Amino acid sequence: MRFMKRHLWINAAAALIVTGCSSATTAPPVETGPPVTEPLVNTGRVELLWDTYGVPHIFAQDAGALFYAFGWAQMRNHADLVLRLYGQARGRAAEYWGSEFIASDIWMRTNSVPGRAEQWLAEQPPHVRAYLDAFVAGMNAYATQHPDSIDAAVRVVLPVQPADILAHQQRVINYTFLASPAYARGAQRALGSNAWAIGPIRTDDRTTMLLANPHLPWDDMFTWFEAHFVALEVDAYGAALVGLPLLNIAFNPFLGWTHTVNTIDGVDLYMLQTNGDYYLHDGEMVAMQVEDQVLRVRQPDGSITQQPLRIRRSVHGPIIAADENRAVALAVTGLDAPHAMGQYWDMLRARSIGEFDAAVSRLQLPMFTIMYADREGNIMHVFNGRVPIRTRGDWSYWQGIVPGDSSLTRWTGTHGYLGLPRVVNPPSGWLQNANDTPWTTTIPFPLDPDIFPPYMAPPPYMSFRAQRSARMLQRDARITFDELLSYKHSTRMGAADHFLLDLLATARASQDGDTRAAAEVLERWDRNADADSRGAVLFLEYLNALRSVEWPDGSPWDVRWMPRAPLATPDGLADPRRAADLLGEVARRVRSRYGALDVAWGDVYRLRRDSLDLPANGAPGDAGAFRVTEYEPLPNDSTRFVGVFGDSFVLAVEFTSPIRARSLLTYGNASQPGSPHRTDQLQLYADKQLREVWLTRDEVMQHLSLREAF
Repeated sequence: MRFMKRHLWINAAAALIVTGCSSATTAPPVETGPPVTEPLVNTGRVELLWDTYGVPHIFAQDAGALFYAFGWAQMRNHADLVLRLYGQARGRAAEYWGSEFIASDIWMRTNSVPGRAEQWLAEQPPHVRAYLDAFVAGMNAYATQHPDSIDAAVRVVLPVQPADILAHQQRVINYTFLASPAYARGAQRALGSNAWAIGPIRTDDRTTMLLANPHLPWDDMFTWFEAHFVALEVDAYGAALVGLPLLNIAFNPFLGWTHTVNTIDGVDLYMLQTNGDYYLHDGEMVAMQVEDQVLRVRQPDGSITQQPLRIRRSVHGPIIAADENRAVALAVTGLDAPHAMGQYWDMLRARSIGEFDAAVSRLQLPMFTIMYADREGNIMHVFNGRVPIRTRGDWSYWQGIVPGDSSLTRWTGTHGYLGLPRVVNPPSGWLQNANDTPWTTTIPFPLDPDIFPPYMAPPPYMSFRAQRSARMLQRDARITFDELLSYKHSTRMGAADHFLLDLLATARASQDGDTRAAAEVLERWDRNADADSRGAVLFLEYLNALRSVEWPDGSPWDVRWMPRAPLATPDGLADPRRAADLLGEVARRVRSRYGALDVAWGDVYRLRRDSLDLPANGAPGDAGAFRVTEYEPLPNDSTRFVGVFGDSFVLAVEFTSPIRARSLLTYGNASQPGSPHRTDQLQLYADKQLREVWLTRDEVMQHLSLREAF
């Protein structure tokens, strides 16, 4: 995807941090905003029912009351997190909380996020502006009535303003999912997801089914908030990324959709030849736009220092890195698309594929696959987003830094909806995406990449996880809802299916005892990453080692991936003897760490949150596991690992009458300290279980934990 660019971004960010701030001076301590006042809300307009898992079910008489209650609900469950995120989106986090946020503020300001948010707010149609106002009013009302429930350190952000929502939206989507220096330095892993849409010809009872399964970090801006909206205009259930006022993955009685991170390139880097604040473009030296700002930085003693920040902009976009005679400019799509919230609102209210298509075709989201299913039997995969119209170059060309001295490489428009890869109701009856290219959404492949511009998406390729996803769908001609749930929880490491037999055949004949012992463990292994799986720890250690070795032709595989055999390749080992010797080395390392080669997966890989400490299941996606759990070493024990990323919000829907739905939010539906909903779903995750989704008021009342009315 964009890994080369990400590495360049971190160098750019480092340059900004070094050269953008200097000459500190002392300023008075930062002050809080004006007092928060609660706007008038008519009594009886909305009922907020909280179920036993902390999910808000909002029953409202009108949309304004619904948004008010959703703002209130987000503050009840996530106030500290939301306010911190809004403070960062303002580009004032260093002013509020200190120097560790300087890089974040520079990134926001260099990319004009706060100012653009104000512009976007002014461009909202009246009804959307009213909804944003109501959402913010609900947040501020909660803060007024429950100030002691909010960390004193983040109250400085209050009152929340409507522009904060749109700044946060930009920070999350345009400047994190699309373009963020944080990923390049390894602060976050590459984001991913699974998505399935299964048509009636492939289900046991001739219904349509949808599986939503985003894989995101289990904290910060990536936190999901599960909720239920019921009002005159809408009846929808799903989840929003925290801080956003609308459900981003959802279903209603007629249809549903989910997102995955797609292989889209909506970001370009341009190399400029510079002389001071001028750069060469089309044979002329052109003056940059120069803006001087001041960064306010809170010191440990509470005082504020001021640091100058000079922002320079070219015709391509802001300068994010520079040396004496060169500079790199950043271009990001979607900055002229201020209506994502209005689009999501219409997606939530759609009742047919035609209405849904009409909403999506506005392309107010700069990226994200859309996987769709409805009760009429339609399924659809849209390679959604803003793809720049480029006059030259293929996918590979645009992954590097391109020359910025000519208009020939500059793009000023993006492809329309009808020009994007899109598949509706394929003969196979199923669609999947596991962050693979749009060309491989079903088998046989439904689209010809050659009819699209060569920069639209990478050439066809299926990762081990994508192959595992497609294989489960392809082999079952009549999928039941229970089978769908079982497939969702599959921890089988699909990578093993491509080379393990070859490895074992060579390893059994090895003269090295550790190699033979490891082969025996892997032969008994069930190829899963369940808590009690023995051999999974050894296999993952081996797979990582296999990929770290330099192979003569650049690949450990005998046969590389081929489009004509998409689920059978890559296959075998290019050098079986060397691969077997490597197994012996890994075996000695594993035995040294854990005292045995067949240590149980759950003894090494754990799920921890607050006081809970549970054996984990699920493996990294690059091992071919459909159930993705990514881990990082424990701070005080590098031989043990804790889940931090992967399956987050999971939603399975069958469009029966009435609808059947199951969901799970791994880390719980609240982040506020002390909330019981920080940990009440983690055991379900460890047990590979989903919760029943309660959709009627009667069902919610049977599982009620709190009722609020406004």
